Amino acid sequence: MKVLLARVKPHKLTVNLQSFMVCEPLELEYSYAALKSHGHEVEILDLILERKSFDKLLKGKNYDLVCFTGYLVHVGEIKRHAAMAKKLMPNCRTVAAGVHAEVVPTDFVDGNIDIILWANALNTLVEIADGADPRRQDSVYKSGAQKPSVVRLEDKIFPDRNCTKKYRDKYNYIYHDRCATIKTSFGCPYKCSFCFCTRVCDYAVRELNRVMDELETIEEENVFIVDDDFTASSQRVREFCRLLDERKIEKHFIAFARADFITAHEEEIKLLHEHGFDALFVGLESYREGELDRFDKRTTVEQNSAAVRILEGVGMQCYSGLIVGEDWAKRDFDALINYLNGFMHPLVNIQPITPMPGTPLFDEYRREITTPRTRYELWDMAHVVFKPERMSKRKYYYHILRAYLKTSANKTQRKFIRERYGKRVYKRVKKGAAHIFFQYLRQMLFPSK
Repeated sequence: MKVLLARVKPHKLTVNLQSFMVCEPLELEYSYAALKSHGHEVEILDLILERKSFDKLLKGKNYDLVCFTGYLVHVGEIKRHAAMAKKLMPNCRTVAAGVHAEVVPTDFVDGNIDIILWANALNTLVEIADGADPRRQDSVYKSGAQKPSVVRLEDKIFPDRNCTKKYRDKYNYIYHDRCATIKTSFGCPYKCSFCFCTRVCDYAVRELNRVMDELETIEEENVFIVDDDFTASSQRVREFCRLLDERKIEKHFIAFARADFITAHEEEIKLLHEHGFDALFVGLESYREGELDRFDKRTTVEQNSAAVRILEGVGMQCYSGLIVGEDWAKRDFDALINYLNGFMHPLVNIQPITPMPGTPLFDEYRREITTPRTRYELWDMAHVVFKPERMSKRKYYYHILRAYLKTSANKTQRKFIRERYGKRVYKRVKKGAAHIFFQYLRQMLFPSK
């Protein structure tokens, strides 16, 4: 069977870090490897990086199966691309997959989408390509059906990174150029109320020797470990480092970690830094205790502050995420700026609280949501989807932008980024940040509805 795997480009109104951060499409590389192992003819299109339009890329093609992957913000674009595929190739079947399809499959119900994979997407896609009837597959969404148990196949095969060879020099993560990605676990042992990805499956880990086998196949020097929480186990962290030594693997790593782990395991943090970990992304979420409790974060403000300083002390970069609330006033943004500037290098992603469909926060949310669910492109955790309680949307956007300009983007931090990561990386990040700046400026002048 001839199969096309495609990652769509976000809508032009979507504000996202892809302005200066494009990770490799790991899920498509897994799918490519699995389908090829069954003898299928497979191609990948990373439409984020392609210069030609989708219809021009499909010219003269005749795929049997066209599979799209994406998040909530991509739903509208996936539907549009599926319609285009149907128009140009009437006999093809279209597939929607990815974490949003697994958590909220109903968003993809559309006349131009034939198959929605809401569980076990990898093996189900292969079975369908092999000739199985999608109507008989439990892992294909059907109204009123019960979702099957999750079966992971990712430890049986490795993603085929050769299939994205023409794109690979463009894959990066924030300040790390030519960056590959790898997963060593799935899900998260914690269930923060705002977090979407942890709703996909229960926490499960890969066998670390298999992880090392895969690491040995990666050519890139920089590797982003995309586990929801790489530091869930101190024993596993130590074993990971031991195996790096045993295999003589030398890479530069970035990973996600929790503040409570960092504060309780300073020796493991030093060990990670000694083994090539340049940065950890820590979800601080708030400088206010009550908000951390609301998010079911199970950390404290004191732990957050101590974690950042521990990372700074060992020479690791801390990337952090902060959520700003509906009831924030100017004084709250002022306090946030002062809090962040108490650290050496506050490189932070500031997000308005977004009750993502499929999360407990969405079910519990009691404020007025002003952005329709069908404006998928605006549910990017950057647009304000609610009615702020103490100021207009314009002022709310202004204060978010002001917080960036006075912390991560101030003169001191710009100089630090340029000196630590080099002029080429600085120019790339500056260009992406400028794009986001003008997107925010547009929201201040013409707020989306």
